[in-house]
Amino acid sequence: MNPQALATLNQHLLDALAIAPRETRRLFHGRGRCWPGLEQVTVDWLQGVVLVSLFKEVQAEELAALKQLLVALGSTAQWQASGATSLMLQHRYLPDSLGEWLLGEPVESCTITEEGLDYRVDLGSKQNNGLFLDMRYGRNWVRANAQGLRVLNLFAYTCGFSVAAIAGGAEKVVNLDMSRAALSRGRDNHRLNGHDLGRVSFLGHDLFKSWGKVKQGGPYDLVIIDPPSFQKGSFVLSKDYARVLRRLPELLTPTGRVLACMNDPAFSVEFLLDGMAEAAPGLHFEQRLDNPPEFPDADVQCGLKALVFNQPA
Repeated sequence: MNPQALATLNQHLLDALAIAPRETRRLFHGRGRCWPGLEQVTVDWLQGVVLVSLFKEVQAEELAALKQLLVALGSTAQWQASGATSLMLQHRYLPDSLGEWLLGEPVESCTITEEGLDYRVDLGSKQNNGLFLDMRYGRNWVRANAQGLRVLNLFAYTCGFSVAAIAGGAEKVVNLDMSRAALSRGRDNHRLNGHDLGRVSFLGHDLFKSWGKVKQGGPYDLVIIDPPSFQKGSFVLSKDYARVLRRLPELLTPTGRVLACMNDPAFSVEFLLDGMAEAAPGLHFEQRLDNPPEFPDADVQCGLKALVFNQPA
């Protein structure tokens, strides 16, 4: 993170704040490796709160220079024009993902908006705030294709896909995640949007020990798979994704579709294509969803992969 890289980051932030988005968006995506020296930095706009995430430890003098740059933002005309109130630097490389509030008052949680839907996010206390912004087009696709469907949302986290599905007219959504706290936040997200919780269910279980419960709610017209790359003691992408894919034929209706997602740069699209061909050959590849333009990547294979599969009638 040399002076030239920091100057590049500063200009990006000034330009972004000068025309601050009306809704939540990523302002800078260094992890796409398009800007040398900034591969460890991302910046998100949470509608007044600026969240700067540092994914790798840097030298003390580099960290000091970064903090100086961020504090100086608060004195710029662009900051004032944006309506920004607070800025947090999150050290994602630390076990507790320590957050430092460099500008404004600390904000423990806030409500953000994406494509007209509201979500509650947490700041400063957890590694992830509650909504993965790179999946915006995935949620849009679900919303556009959910009318009248029964949906299974695996690895649901805070139920972003579920909120999108109900907003799109889904008949029923079943959310499954090991974290009951995340599912509780998912209930909050549905309530924020005035949704009928009678059409939504929440299963706080280990998927691999709960196939019976999952099948009870089926068969499903759409199955969404968006697992973590690694979750100690419960999921390892390289071996466990295939275990999920093998179950799809018994979960889906005859014309059901699957949205299979993966966000590990070490695995290419072929991992999902080959895995599906082997585990569920009756499902055919339909399309790969685009990623939002604010998430550029030097290698398209390293970014988020969100693939749609279907069972031809």
